[in-house]
Amino acid sequence: MFEFELLAEDGQSGARAGRFLTPHGEIPTPIFAPVGTSATVKAMRPADLLDLGVRLVLSNTYHLFLRPGDELVRELGGLHQFMGWQGPILTDSGGFQVFSLSKTREIDADGVLFQSHIDGSRHYFTPEKSIQVQENLGADIIMTFDECPPAQTRDDQALFGIVQGGIFPSLREESAHFLIDLDFPGYAIGGLSVGESKIEMYAMLDLLKSILPIEKPRYLMGVGTAEDLVNGVI
Repeated sequence: MFEFELLAEDGQSGARAGRFLTPHGEIPTPIFAPVGTSATVKAMRPADLLDLGVRLVLSNTYHLFLRPGDELVRELGGLHQFMGWQGPILTDSGGFQVFSLSKTREIDADGVLFQSHIDGSRHYFTPEKSIQVQENLGADIIMTFDECPPAQTRDDQALFGIVQGGIFPSLREESAHFLIDLDFPGYAIGGLSVGESKIEMYAMLDLLKSILPIEKPRYLMGVGTAEDLVNGVI
């Protein structure tokens, strides 16, 4: 159901080209995914995305959980039916939004209690809850919320592990090797677009390209400048 095929690799830079097969179509890599935060890319219809050659859309778990609600999306047939997009979809775990709400959240050993920015209601997010919400949304590619492989119950979604560690090589290496041992179908690279310099970002990418499995797809999270699109291909 999910298969990554490496088609080419640059011997000097290590940049790769490939294709990732999903239940809703093939994703050529490298690829840029436009963001449809609340199940829609702003000012764009699904037909417009197709006309532009878009092959993957990213949606936001946190915002969809709060409104309209992941259970409603599931009842309506999942994100693909809900947004009228039959191509591949990726959802994040909701972790960035929850952890960035420093004034309205409380963290404990099991999860995060946060307050909705919409109506003030309070919600508790755990790794298992994040996976449950993403399974209800039904995206092709979903993200981990900390360490939670046992929480996944669907086999038609590719769960990517997220390599963290800031700008510290030893922590990046430790995180990468830990996730590799869990044998995820793909690996995301997080924490490099929230204030780090370009030099620091590229240094961590250079480190990870020699560690992460070459036969698996990689997802550099949160970047979108033209410079990043070129230098982020590893």
